[in-house]
Amino acid sequence: MRKFLVVLDDSRECLNAIRYAALRAAHTGGGVTILSIIEPDEHQHWIGVADLMRAEAQERIEAHFEVFAKWMRDRQKIEPELVIREGEPVEQILAQLADDPEIGVLVLGAGSDRSGPGPLVTQLSRNAGTLPVPITIVPVELSKERMEAIA
Repeated sequence: MRKFLVVLDDSRECLNAIRYAALRAAHTGGGVTILSIIEPDEHQHWIGVADLMRAEAQERIEAHFEVFAKWMRDRQKIEPELVIREGEPVEQILAQLADDPEIGVLVLGAGSDRSGPGPLVTQLSRNAGTLPVPITIVPVELSKERMEAIA
């Protein structure tokens, strides 16, 4: 089964990317893998603090995921998979692509502010020619209606 990989984070553009991945998966008989990345922090020398922060981040990620998973189950009849990795985002996305050969498309949301489309879109699109899968970039301003028509 071909899977769509989408990154779950706190950005506004993440919502459209998840919605698009679910719609495409539902229309093509695919699946959705939602990747969330816990980035390294400056508290690494305080092991107890780092462990607590990691546990809190994981709880927050799982709660956030469950909202999207319920929508996918109820509306799109898809059972998404959650993967949580730790490290630098681009490295972890590339590692997930390498670890799961069923992933056929990476779906990213693009922001619309003056600073650009976002760090993941910027960094990964620079290396798009060497990625093992195509990237679909979903604009943050794309309406639900237009997205459904495209998907």
